[in-house]
Amino acid sequence: MAGDLNDLGATVVARCTPEDKARIVAGLRAAGHTVGFLGDGINDIPALRAADVGIAPRTAVDLARETADVVLAEKDLGAIGHAVTAGRHSSANIATYLRVTLSSNLGNVIAMLSAGLLLPFLPMLPAQVLAQNLCFDAAQLAFAHDRPGATALRRPTVLRPRAFLRFITGFGVLNAIADLATFGVLAIALRGPDALDDEAVFHSAWFTENLLTQALVMFLLRGGGRRRGPIGRAAAALAAVGVLLPPSPLGAVLGMTGLPPACLLLLAVVLGLYALALRAVRARHDRRRP
Repeated sequence: MAGDLNDLGATVVARCTPEDKARIVAGLRAAGHTVGFLGDGINDIPALRAADVGIAPRTAVDLARETADVVLAEKDLGAIGHAVTAGRHSSANIATYLRVTLSSNLGNVIAMLSAGLLLPFLPMLPAQVLAQNLCFDAAQLAFAHDRPGATALRRPTVLRPRAFLRFITGFGVLNAIADLATFGVLAIALRGPDALDDEAVFHSAWFTENLLTQALVMFLLRGGGRRRGPIGRAAAALAAVGVLLPPSPLGAVLGMTGLPPACLLLLAVVLGLYALALRAVRARHDRRRP
């Protein structure tokens, strides 16, 4: 005998055939529910196949274990909750990593192509590009240890193609504008008999600006509450490398040099304006997000 599936209260269904179980699962799914089914016998196999997630204990019959999506090592459904939590944490970190990396890289590509048309020399030497990418990629390892806020646990993370493309395009263009503003700043700071012929200063300034903007992107686009944890520490380390590497002996090996005070001051202005714009655009994006 069975109760009405449309009742607002609890519904108890008993003495079901295998087809009845599958029909009930299919009916719940058709009503918009995400259905998990726990079964251990031959009679449960149609319902295990019909459910979104089929669950079987380790002691279930062989065919039920093969059909199930999840096999419990112990008779404890709490493991399912822990798995869902871990999965949502991981998916949130992956989504944040993709947003940060692709938006930052898109901005760098636009700026690099623009600089190639505007400058009489390479905007950054190959060894400097590799060093910058190595620093940025190493800092992003922190995403593997991040703990997103409670918002990430409310629902699965979904990367909708249009929204995702709009995100990386908007923040990528903003990053490119910061890079192009840096070119203008360097044209002012290096004004004189050498103008933009001081390639080492230009390379060093853009290297520093790039790592600092990438640190800001990591810190401000991470989202998920105020607690930054490993992301904040990695962003701070990346910013420190961007400032300290050019005047160091290793920076000299890479063809970089210390920056004049005027360059540092103007770069600080550009980065301050970029941080304000980044926060404003992020706040607008969060308001538009359902």
